[in-house]
Amino acid sequence: MTDGTPSPEPLAASPTAGTDAAATVDSASASAALEGATVPSDRGGKPFWTHLDSPFTAGLLLTLGGLVAVLLGIALTNIATVIVYIALAMFASLGLDPVLRWFERHKVKRPWAIAIVFLILGVLGVGLLWLVVPTLIDQISEFITGIPDSIANFEKSDTYAWLEGIFGPGLSTLVNEVQSFITDPANIAAISGGLLKIGAGIAAAVSGGLIVIVLTLYFVASLPAIKESMMQFAPARNRPKVRDMTNQITESVGGYLMGMVILAFFNSVVAFLLHLILGLPYPLLMGVLAFSITIIPLVGPVLYWIFASVLALFTSPVSALIFAICYLIYIQIEAYVITPRVMSKAISIPGSLVVIGALIGGTLLGLIGALVAVPVTASILLIIKQVFIPRQDAKT
Repeated sequence: MTDGTPSPEPLAASPTAGTDAAATVDSASASAALEGATVPSDRGGKPFWTHLDSPFTAGLLLTLGGLVAVLLGIALTNIATVIVYIALAMFASLGLDPVLRWFERHKVKRPWAIAIVFLILGVLGVGLLWLVVPTLIDQISEFITGIPDSIANFEKSDTYAWLEGIFGPGLSTLVNEVQSFITDPANIAAISGGLLKIGAGIAAAVSGGLIVIVLTLYFVASLPAIKESMMQFAPARNRPKVRDMTNQITESVGGYLMGMVILAFFNSVVAFLLHLILGLPYPLLMGVLAFSITIIPLVGPVLYWIFASVLALFTSPVSALIFAICYLIYIQIEAYVITPRVMSKAISIPGSLVVIGALIGGTLLGLIGALVAVPVTASILLIIKQVFIPRQDAKT
């Protein structure tokens, strides 16, 4: 300027001013400023509970969390029986699903198929109760009253003489004490908790059976809808794969449960026929016990083989030896011929995992846990093979 004052420098115009690039730069700067304002620099992205400065607040939160966990544990303990009923009904419905699908393939609608299946099961159940229960009660009472005679005959056998030569005269004292304990009704009542507890247990078993039957009927009728509803929890892009995996699991579990019942039925028939042919006592009772024990996967037939062979020793050592050999042969035939055909639609599981699963399930839930453990193990194996392993293979 003319008065000696330096003239101000002209403002330099940005080459991107007024363009889309300028808007992009401004929006990026605003986002950075907003992010810096909302995320404190001292937290470093860590969860809020790592920055609790007050010990009282941290202790209160931990205490509340522990109380909630305890309340949930108490609630689960109180409804454990209901959970067992639901699990049994669900597995029963999965076991009946292959039969229902067979009817559907033969042009029978599902409601009619359910009515036919439950009608057949009802007729079979009533027939078995009418034919088996009276004879079974007679044989149980005969078995209990015949314990002294069986022990007396056993003491006269060569097997007892051989055992007495090994263990000495103390064996006779032990056998007499066992006999006096078993034949005393007061001891049996004391073991089972008394007559009142026995009656309450029978009533609970009957009511629980009715509840499981009703739940099974509902689950069987709504199983397709239940499976389709579960699909909605998966993302839309994963639903085809989840649906295929669910169908594989349900078909495998259903095939396994149906095959398990068929194998237990074969075991009961073989045990009944062997006891009948060899003249061993209580063939019907032993057949029912065979079904109840051999329904346990893998270890059930071996347990029954040991139990029935030892029990047959009290009648005739020769008959017991023949029974043990014949039933052992059947176990091998079942393992290598019958089981691969019956379990063709079930997931193949290594024998070690079957034993481990049965032991864990039996420890947690008794007989029911041992029965349910194998299909649960099969489902876990299928999920690992189709979900976890492909993800690991995709990693480089």
